[in-house]
This record gives sequence, C-alpha cells and structure tokens, in this order.
Amino acid sequence: MSLAILSTGALDSIGSDARRPVIIAFLLFVSGSLLWLFALVAAHQDDPDRFYVAGRRLSPTVNGFAMAGEQISAVALLAIPGGIALFGYDGFTVAVDVLLTMGVMLLLAQRTRNTGRYTLGELFALRAPGPGPRIAAALVTLAITLPVLTVQLRAAGISVSLLIGMPTDSAQLICTILIGFLVACFAAIGDLRGITFMQVVKVPLCLITLAVVTLLALRRFEWDPGHLLGAAVNRSLAPDKYLSPGLWPYWTSLRPLNSVGEHIIAILGTAVAPHLLLRIGASRSGPAARRSISIASALVGMFTVLLIATGFASAALLGSKNIGAADGNGQSSLLLLASGVLDDGSSARVALITTIACVTFLAVFTAVTSVAFAAAVSLTRDVFARRLRRHSNTAEVRTLRLAVVLLCTAGLSLSVATHHYQVEFLVNFAINVAASCIFPALICSLFWQKFNRRGLLWSVYCGLALCTLLTVFSPEVSGTTYALWPDTDFAWYPFHTPGLISVPAAFLLGWIGSVTSQEAPPSCFPDIEYTMATDTGERPAAASPHYG
Repeated sequence: MSLAILSTGALDSIGSDARRPVIIAFLLFVSGSLLWLFALVAAHQDDPDRFYVAGRRLSPTVNGFAMAGEQISAVALLAIPGGIALFGYDGFTVAVDVLLTMGVMLLLAQRTRNTGRYTLGELFALRAPGPGPRIAAALVTLAITLPVLTVQLRAAGISVSLLIGMPTDSAQLICTILIGFLVACFAAIGDLRGITFMQVVKVPLCLITLAVVTLLALRRFEWDPGHLLGAAVNRSLAPDKYLSPGLWPYWTSLRPLNSVGEHIIAILGTAVAPHLLLRIGASRSGPAARRSISIASALVGMFTVLLIATGFASAALLGSKNIGAADGNGQSSLLLLASGVLDDGSSARVALITTIACVTFLAVFTAVTSVAFAAAVSLTRDVFARRLRRHSNTAEVRTLRLAVVLLCTAGLSLSVATHHYQVEFLVNFAINVAASCIFPALICSLFWQKFNRRGLLWSVYCGLALCTLLTVFSPEVSGTTYALWPDTDFAWYPFHTPGLISVPAAFLLGWIGSVTSQEAPPSCFPDIEYTMATDTGERPAAASPHYG
C-alpha cells in the first residue's frame, strides 16, 4: 500500500467557531502549568539527591502514577490511535507492546532499585569500575535521548498546528519551534518532584478524557461495539485486510520474523530506558518499586484499552482516508475524533477539544522533560561529578540545568532540520539501542557473577555499533516509500529492527569478553547480590561462608 494516498489534502474539522475559545483555554492551561511548576520548585534547595530522585521519598502510589505517566508520551497518545485507525490489526499489536513492557519492568525493578543506583553510568559501574563504563553510558544515553526528543517535538508541532487550523508544513515547523522553546524552559526549572506531580495530574486527566471520547463515539453507533468495529472495517483503506496482519506499510519480505522481532525489541528496549531506570531508583525501596510498577501496570492497562478503542472509533467515525488526508501518519486522529463526536457550535465540543489539546500538551511536556532530565542527570552525575573532585552541590545542580537546556536545544534543532524528512524511524532506533546496549549489560550485571569490565564494554559498544550500522543500511533509511531517502537504495539489511542481530550479539560479546579477560571477576559480587536481594548493604555473618 502506498502512503501517497494518505497525504492528499488537509482536513479541518475543528471549525472556526470553536478555534478561538480552544486556543485561549489552551494558552491559559499552559500558563497555569508553568506557574504551578515554578511553585513546586520555588522552595527547593540545591541538594542533588533531592533534585535527582526527590530524596527517594515518593510513596509507591505517587511513583506508580508517575511510572504510568512515563508510558503516556506524545508518541503513544498520538501515534498509536492513528496507527490503529489507518492500519488496523498491526496498529493494535503496537498498543499491546506498551502493556507488556510493564511485565519486564516488574521483573527487574526490585533488584535494580536495591543496588542503590539510578543512573546508567552507576549501574554499569556496579561491576566495572573506572571511567570507561561511564563514558559508554553517556554515549548510549545520548543515542537514546536525542532521537526521542526529535520525534516527540515533531509530534507536538503537528498537533498544535492542527489545533490552530494551519496544518501546513511551515505552520508545523513554527509550532514545533515554539513548543520546543516552551518545553526547554519548563525542563530547565523542573526537578524530579515537579515532573512527578505533573505526571500524576496527567494520568487521570488522560484516562478520563479518553474514556469520554470513547463513550461519545460509541453513542454514535447505538452503544454497540460490534457496530463500531464493523464501521471501522468498512471505512478503512483495505476492508478485507484491516483485521489481519499485513496492512502495516513498514514490512519487508521476511514479514513474520521482522514482526516478531519488532515487538520483542520494543518491549525490552522500552523497559530499560534511562528515564524509567531513574524513576525506579527514586522508589523508597525494592518492594516499593515493585508496588509502584504494579499500580502503573493497572493504569497502563486501562490506557492501552482506551487507546485501542479510540483508534477503532476514529476509523469508524471519520474514515481512514480522511484521517490520512489531514496527517499521513495518523497522529491527528485523536484530535479529529474529539471534534467529530459532538455537534458543531456546542460548548461541550469546545471543552472536549480543549481538554484533548491540554492532555496532548501535558504528554509532550512530561515526556520531553522526563527524557531530557534523566539524560542530564546521567551526564552530570557520571561525567561532571566524577571528573571534578571538588565541586559544590549548587554547581552540580546548575550544570544539570544547563545540560537539560542543551539537550532540549539539540533535540529541537534536529527536529527542525529534519522536518521535511520521514524520521519516525528514530524512535525505533532509540528503542533498539536501549535493547542492545542496556538490557544485556543490565541482565549480566544483575545475574552473572563472572561479568566484568571487558565484557560490559564489548557488549555495550557492540550493541551500539551494530544498531547504528544496521539502521543505516536498513529499509527505514533508503529504498522504500517511507524511508528517510526513498529515492535512493543502498539497503542490504532486510529487517527494520537491528535488534534482531545486535541484542544476541551484545550478549555473545559480553560473554566472550568476560571469559577471555585476564582480570579476575569482581570479588564483591556476593555482597552486591545479597544487597540486590535484601535491600541492605550488610550481610549477616552466618551467611558469609556461603558466599565464598
């Protein structure tokens, strides 16, 4: 299926009558959010521990809501319903990946939290002391953060341009720049406590809004889900293929293996993203981290169900072709659905569109701020704090604020520079880097006694190099209609997911590097293992002989 039919024109279903009050209410909401964030951090002292992980005083419930909020990003909120509306079953399977990610986090959360470490460099240094692992962690963090920021800001620009009734390329570019500057200002003044409370507000607001939109759409079909699903099939681009695999345009000839690999890598990579590791590290204890993720899993489950429902409702009520006419990627489907479930001119319609716009802004703000903040914490704590032996806490916090601004600026610059290109593959690249560089190193560090410095460095750099090389020579960069350079073909790697090769290779190189190294395995592993299992750094004397 060609994507050309999805970009034939612009659809403006908000209407001029509703646009002015929607924009005014949206701007008031943005201003209120900024003032609230200032109030949250106004009394904050320049204490790095409180700044990075809120002093590890967040309750399991609050942290659970925040963890759920980490999954409600702009990409998830906008792209998944659009993917379902345009591509049916294939978009549905992407939504399920969000929920399965929580299961992987649940398995790793307690041991990760009990290490007492919350940056990627510190986790790498758990078994491999020295500057090398921390430098590797900094490179991996940047390779994950910058692509995510680029795509998140672009999604925000598309949404806001549609809100103001100017869904053109130039308007999207201007909106992306404005949103980027606004988010950079937010990120520069925030800390984990402020970001957490913004996440806590976002989760129920998002769930309630999606539920209202779903119910209003279902009302249009006489409260019959079967009728709604049938309408979605009939108004899709390919009714005979809508509820079966294969409509997704990002396929290769090796479809089954490519599909399975994409889902596995997406689950593993998302579960070990740096901002989620920071969130786990902010828990009070290992058991508290597990309770937080259990709460988050329930909330994410509701979010996933509602995303699926709104995706099918968009196709049923608006039609896939109309959604594609407004935005070839379907990212505007949620806003279009909100404007179509109620009659024109009603105050309820204005309120609903405004709420969707505010939820979208919160999703962009919290996602970008959280990702940039976690990356800045990692760079500041692992690079700045380690290189300068004598520095004040105030200087460290100021460095983190500067790092956040620089990261947001870099992400915005990349988003602007690549605005006319199809760069959605960057999210896939970031997830593959996390799955290839972080997941193998973390698993080996937490569970394998003989894992050492050489094994870690070989694993991380092998994963990063293979991800980069295979992505460059994949169908996502050249040779296909949805590629970065569609008119050029130098792709020889047949899959969209480099993780199919890079993740097994990272595990293999980690093992080879460890067993061939002349250095002895860290003798402290029994103590580390006991700490991870019991959330205490002290081992009972009676237990010592068993650890050799």
